[in-house]
Amino acid sequence: MADKKPKRNSSKYCYYDEQKAKRRKQKSRIRSQTPPLPHRSGTSTEELLLKRDSLKKQLQKFKHISRNGGNQHTEENRKRKYTDGKDGKQKRYSEDKSKNSHGQQSKSAPSKSNIEIASESEDEESIIEKRRIQRKQLLKKFNQSHDDNHSKNTESIIEKNNGGNDQKLTDANPTSAGETDDFTDMFSEKDDFKIKDLLKVDKNDFTNNSTLTDNWDDHEGYYKIRVGDVVNNRFTIKDTLGQGVFANVVRAQDNGQGNNYVAIKIIRNNELMYKTGLKEISILKEVNEADPENKYHCVQFLGHFMHKGHLCLVLESLHIDLRCVLKKYGKNHGLNMKAIISYSRQLLLALRLLKKVGIVHADIKPDNILVNERKNILKLCDFGSAAKIDENEPTPYLVSRYYRAPEIILGIPYKHGVDLWSSACTIYEMTTGKILFTGSSNNKMLKCFMDLKGKIPNKLIRKGKFKDQHFNYNYNFLLHKKDEFTGRDKLVEVTNINANRDLNNELRNCCKNMTDKEERKMTQLKDLLDKMLTLDSSQRYSVADCLKHPFVQDVLTK
Repeated sequence: MADKKPKRNSSKYCYYDEQKAKRRKQKSRIRSQTPPLPHRSGTSTEELLLKRDSLKKQLQKFKHISRNGGNQHTEENRKRKYTDGKDGKQKRYSEDKSKNSHGQQSKSAPSKSNIEIASESEDEESIIEKRRIQRKQLLKKFNQSHDDNHSKNTESIIEKNNGGNDQKLTDANPTSAGETDDFTDMFSEKDDFKIKDLLKVDKNDFTNNSTLTDNWDDHEGYYKIRVGDVVNNRFTIKDTLGQGVFANVVRAQDNGQGNNYVAIKIIRNNELMYKTGLKEISILKEVNEADPENKYHCVQFLGHFMHKGHLCLVLESLHIDLRCVLKKYGKNHGLNMKAIISYSRQLLLALRLLKKVGIVHADIKPDNILVNERKNILKLCDFGSAAKIDENEPTPYLVSRYYRAPEIILGIPYKHGVDLWSSACTIYEMTTGKILFTGSSNNKMLKCFMDLKGKIPNKLIRKGKFKDQHFNYNYNFLLHKKDEFTGRDKLVEVTNINANRDLNNELRNCCKNMTDKEERKMTQLKDLLDKMLTLDSSQRYSVADCLKHPFVQDVLTK
């Protein structure tokens, strides 16, 4: 062989030859253990080139198919994501996994991955359609069986009722036929889900449950009045009379005592108003106890009760208030002289009763004076602002603004004179049909007072707690105005204030074509109002003085 070398004669190299022989044997053993080389087929290069061209053509075909059908597969996959349940999640997971695996193999064999994706999507669509058809069939069978059971139950109940048994048809079947519409297909593509009425509340539950106060009150705490409601199991609400700061008032029929009409004052549902209502009850009881024969023209208090968290005061019912009488019979010209004298006398009698028991009404105005149906009896009502004479505290917003006395605005301690001032403003309004003082604020009200009566004395100003809001250190009046250009508030010092209104002319202009006796009465009325409208309350006419005045004492004859 070629590997063999010629033998050397020298013994020097014998040892090395033996070692080389051993190495050759080991190499031959290792070569025998290695696997043989792959056997090449006898294919030529031409055949390989033809195979490559055919593969290129197939790749172009699959690319064209994937471009056209790719959008459809993506839309279908989106639908599956929203419509399928747990099965859909698993399928999407498997699809994503398969897509990733195909994506990795796309470089080597993209044609096979496209074929597999298309076949899998078609199989899934067919399976989903079959399942939908099965579910629809099951739902139809369930609905038919449910309707048959419901019809059988209702027919049996109707037969029982016709047989003479006094049984009600309510709750015949706990699951009515209409409830079958609530069963929906959670895998359907249409969003036709319906909201179920989980709580079906009977209307009677609201009327009988007094703890559900939110359903009876508005956002300000007023009771929501419903005509026809029965309160306290006795009074049927017939009409709404009005609403004030503290309460709303209704006319109701007393089903317990001869179906007489009463007025119910329903106090607002909060703690402050509740305490004010309790105070009004105590004052009304004291006033009624001082007038057992009902001669002093204060409204009668009949009782009280609680309803839906509201304190309710039961009062004597009259026909209409004086404000409505003036709008109907005396707008812009006032009432006739006979009515003015009668109403003034009755109002002053009510003030005499309040002075007797030591109470200040503190809110006298036409709205709080009631008149009966015959229009010959007047009564004072609404004692929500009333207080004992020793409990009053200076506050600039007591009494409605147009009827507010100057001592209240200045912060001077007040007594019964504030009611006389308000009564004078009311009598003027009965005579002329117009409001006497129409200031838009306390500051403007003081200006109106001085336009009629002249400047307020410095001695009176010094006593005022709120004098610095309206007068400077020289006791000159500070008129609050708005700047014409900037619109900001500014103070204008008024040094000279003179009376520029004539009360006598104002009274006579509204009462034309008067007789001589009415002319004399008008002169007496002007004198009475002047003395009732004295700026200093210590020099103002008292109730007793007013009742002794000729305008009240002398009877108007024909």
